[in-house]
Amino acid sequence: MFTNPEQFASATKTLFELQMMTFNALTSKAVQGVEQVVALNMATAKNSVAGSMAAGKEISEAKDPKAAMAAVASAAKPDMAGAVEYTEQVKVIIDDIRKEFNEAADAHLAEAKSALTALIYDVTQNVKPGSENAVEIIKTAIENAFKGYEQVTLATRQAVETVEAQIAKATEKVIPKQQ
Repeated sequence: MFTNPEQFASATKTLFELQMMTFNALTSKAVQGVEQVVALNMATAKNSVAGSMAAGKEISEAKDPKAAMAAVASAAKPDMAGAVEYTEQVKVIIDDIRKEFNEAADAHLAEAKSALTALIYDVTQNVKPGSENAVEIIKTAIENAFKGYEQVTLATRQAVETVEAQIAKATEKVIPKQQ
């Protein structure tokens, strides 16, 4: 069992630090994904403006009304290849976020479980007769702390899923699904 309260406090602090590291790592992955989508949207908007400017120039430089109408019709055609490429890039970003997020969450969860297993082992060693109830209380506290750690990880996973859904929703508004 812990030889002094500082040992228990140190173990609790370590668990809390692991929770915060996990939260920070997972949040960072989500923010990176959002940054990538914003950068993609900016590049798409820039390309769209450039395309519109080029189409406007082509229309203004048309030699006759027939050529101007052909230029207008050409500019009005939806850029299906661009839409497909955009959708694929968003899908890659979301898949990367999910993969990196799950890897980070699983690694931190395994690290926390290992630390808690070692902590429980330390608690149960050299138990003096009559201290079994105190050991059970400490073990329960440690197990409850780990459950809290799992809840933080689960809540962060749900936050990433929400971000993914919002990205997909925003993408659908920019590029509606093909029918």
